[in-house]
Amino acid sequence: MKQYIVNGEVYIEHRFLKKTIKMEGGKITILSPEEEIEKSAPIWNADGKKIVPGFIDVHTHGAVGVDVNAATAEDYQKICKFAAAKGTTSWLCSVLTDTKEQTEWCIDEFKKHQNMKHQGANLLGIHLEGPFLAPEYKGAMPEALLQRANMSLLKEYQDRAEGNIRYITVSPEVEGIIDDIPAIKKLGITVAIGHSGADYDTSWRAIRKGAECCTHTFNAMKLFHQHFPSVMGAVLESDIYCEAICDGRHLHPGTIRLLLKVKGLDRVVAITDSIMAAGLPDGKYKLGVNDVIVEGGDAKLENGVRAGSTLTQDMALRNLLSFTGKRLEEILPLLTENPAKLIQVYDKKGSIEDGKDADLVLLDGNNEVTDVFVNGEKVK
Repeated sequence: MKQYIVNGEVYIEHRFLKKTIKMEGGKITILSPEEEIEKSAPIWNADGKKIVPGFIDVHTHGAVGVDVNAATAEDYQKICKFAAAKGTTSWLCSVLTDTKEQTEWCIDEFKKHQNMKHQGANLLGIHLEGPFLAPEYKGAMPEALLQRANMSLLKEYQDRAEGNIRYITVSPEVEGIIDDIPAIKKLGITVAIGHSGADYDTSWRAIRKGAECCTHTFNAMKLFHQHFPSVMGAVLESDIYCEAICDGRHLHPGTIRLLLKVKGLDRVVAITDSIMAAGLPDGKYKLGVNDVIVEGGDAKLENGVRAGSTLTQDMALRNLLSFTGKRLEEILPLLTENPAKLIQVYDKKGSIEDGKDADLVLLDGNNEVTDVFVNGEKVK
């Protein structure tokens, strides 16, 4: 079925243009001025609104009462619906370090969800946060379950997931992991470094071997010192992507401005790192095996260590605009183009171009999400 969105300002090649969009077969076509609209087709009037690519969240542990490490296939539908309402049209489910049995169960439930009728946002794949992480900067990771590099285990996971593990966070100082990075990439998995106290040289070795991103930059890692730049120095100096949790808690607005100035607008990826409390009031929740207390929207372990967030990507967008003073067209790549390129789906998602997936978000004058289309179907 053909559908049209008319009268909106469409985000094309980092600027807004008055265009008409046709959606057919879940794909986008940008109409030329001489092309006519089929009058019998559904027409959506976007007058006064901006039409932008759907947001992509590559790092989230849950929302609306669902923790990814305990999520059934049906539970994933709840997150998909919630995410879509906030402008997130694609996401990766982040599996926190867990037992082999539970990790395999998570993979199996993901596969079951893939065979269900689509509702809400696209669940594109799995992000493994661990288990090849350093105890010193474990954050909410259960220390007893952390381990050194184990390619046979990771290959077993990827085979079980039928190639759907797209992203993994590792610590460069973990024994054997740097030498395994090329093999991990051959499995189709993008490698990020994080939860790390690695020194500068070790971190650069990981980057040169193929690490492409830094997980929740500045958080759960050894910070920069003028004499010992450490992992943070290597991350900032290199051209790898940097995840950023833009909730105003994990990163001060000045830190976000600094990160953007150092890395550039094309190398920062806005994530939520949200937990099951996202979309819900303060209270007691879970993050994997951990108990989490949320007060004032701030999620922390009982020992006071911050444990994920309650952030949504629409709020991250508005925060970024407020924190930086930059224009919408400058900030949008952090939620669209950059994550799509990071996890290698930019051929289908992350921008509005002919032939790409019809994942679209309509924003009002206050940058609030008013309408959302996923694969050409209106979900909000």
